[in-house]
Amino acid sequence: MSKFTTALKVTALILPLGLAGCATTSDLDKVAAKADAAQSTANEALAKANSAQSTATDALSKANAAQSTADQAMSTANAANQKADEANMKVERMFKKAMMK
Repeated sequence: MSKFTTALKVTALILPLGLAGCATTSDLDKVAAKADAAQSTANEALAKANSAQSTATDALSKANAAQSTADQAMSTANAANQKADEANMKVERMFKKAMMK
């Protein structure tokens, strides 16, 4: 009976460990699936963030080009304004000369 009792005790110890191992494997598979889903979501978020960064960089480049064009237009307008002022001064001098005669 001693061998039977020992075998029964060993079986009583091993059976729960074996069953726990099966449950743990299933749980690990579920956790791995959730981790894969989370990684997939993170990868999608990263791709969208990279796309948004690219769009923002493109927008900044276009804004800088527009600012450069606006600066050139302002410079041209200032030069034209200066020329107009010079022409007005010249006309005034000519008018004053004509009035003195």
